[in-house]
Amino acid sequence: MPKAYWVVNYQSVKNPDALQAYAKLAGPAIQSAGGRFIVRGTPIKTMEAGMNQRTVVIEFESLDKALGAYESTAYQEALKALGAGNVTRDMRVLEGAA
Repeated sequence: MPKAYWVVNYQSVKNPDALQAYAKLAGPAIQSAGGRFIVRGTPIKTMEAGMNQRTVVIEFESLDKALGAYESTAYQEALKALGAGNVTRDMRVLEGAA
């Protein structure tokens, strides 16, 4: 069974305090669901149409675990802390190459 990954690219952060409140809740929620942070930070170098914004990659043992983590009560509480309009981001869930 292939692993699965959350890939999150932040496009803008209008409220850094909301992002911090989200991170304080999201980190433990993701880890308790079996997620492991692979990448977390801003790019060292951007190329082509890349944006110089925060990127996060989280690994899960399976697609079911990745989707379950997102749908969990704990992660949904983290999203509420992030609030609407405070951050613009693109989040994708991908399966790893088998």
